Amino acid sequence: MKIKDENLVKGEIADYHFNENGILYSFSKSPKRTVKNITENIALVKEITKGKIVPLLIYLCDLPIPDKEARKFSTQQLPNVYKAMAMVSKPGLSKFIMNILFSLKKPLIPMKSFTDEKKAEEWLKQFL
Repeated sequence: MKIKDENLVKGEIADYHFNENGILYSFSKSPKRTVKNITENIALVKEITKGKIVPLLIYLCDLPIPDKEARKFSTQQLPNVYKAMAMVSKPGLSKFIMNILFSLKKPLIPMKSFTDEKKAEEWLKQFL
């Protein structure tokens, strides 16, 4: 998806665009995730969505593996901001990330991996 820079809300770990279709688009960045920057990111997302829990389409990039505390915190926080998550990436990357994040228990929200952003959007529409 091509979005003009001025239409993006910039964050440390991702930039965001909240579309009129009700889906939040996230363009992931590569800093290592920590409890601190995840907490700041959640506050940013809540500001963008005005506190509404929304479907998320995230464009993943290669990033360092977060430590156990950050993974656990992130997993616990997902239902507080997102209804569902569609991850768009090159083949294998999102599956690898999901395996790391959810190796102990299944995600608390519906999640699915895609290599095609149009299919990801279609899947998320059921959560609007």
